[in-house]
Amino acid sequence: MTPLPRPTFGIMTAPMQVDYQDVLRVWREADAIPEIEHAWLFDHLMPIAGDPDGPILEGWTLLSALAAQTRRLRLGLLVTSNRFRPPAMLAKIATTVDIVSGGRLDFGIGVGSRPHPPEAHREYAAHGLPFHDTGHAVEGLAEALTVIRRLWTEEKPFDHDGTHIRLTGAFGNPRPLQRPHPPILIGGRASATLRLVAEHADLWNIPGGDLADVTRRSALLDRYCAEIGRDPASITRSIHLPVSYDHPAATRTAITEALDAGFRHIVLGLPAPYPAGVARWAADELITGHPPR
Repeated sequence: MTPLPRPTFGIMTAPMQVDYQDVLRVWREADAIPEIEHAWLFDHLMPIAGDPDGPILEGWTLLSALAAQTRRLRLGLLVTSNRFRPPAMLAKIATTVDIVSGGRLDFGIGVGSRPHPPEAHREYAAHGLPFHDTGHAVEGLAEALTVIRRLWTEEKPFDHDGTHIRLTGAFGNPRPLQRPHPPILIGGRASATLRLVAEHADLWNIPGGDLADVTRRSALLDRYCAEIGRDPASITRSIHLPVSYDHPAATRTAITEALDAGFRHIVLGLPAPYPAGVARWAADELITGHPPR
């Protein structure tokens, strides 16, 4: 049996109810801690927790700023909503971040928020964005992934006349630093999304919580990979686990269970406000001391 890859640990700082200096402080600290290998933001335009009218920063522009302020961390959005930006524009944005970061981008993307929680749904109308049904959104993501990859790799301009995307003379220059392109992480748990993971993704992320359901979804992904002749082990399993500052033992237990279930890419969600030295605390209290699994 092929041994499982070494687990990696990262942090996620949702940029809501905080300001830029808060997030920057945590990322700079994490960048100097070898046990923390990746860092993530999310992609919402209005708060989904806390004060609904509180502050929130846009994900990709913040990610570019943090890319310029860090040197080692791999970084990305967990995950980009494909509903927010035209895919060709998103490909250009992601290329820019990969260049600014020196080739450290992991390209996280998903269908986009469903109507639940309601706090996530309101951001569409508030920004003049359409909210189509789930079937439409999944089809749009499938087409977007194809177009984005072409923009990152094709050597000549191309046209694309699809169901959801129409491009004329599309061309990406410059290319991302990472070749053939940045790793693609797809987030989600629905079966239709898992089929896209099997076809397109290098990493798959799912929120933790119900580990039995998470394990079932992982097995379903294995089945979809088998159906198209792909080795399921070629997709890194990633899980987002919420952190409790007051009860770190519960988080450590969740980490152990996730590792035992085959998840090798652990993202620790740090709640705001961020205590002083929170990245060092996460490394010492949650990461260090876990034996290889």
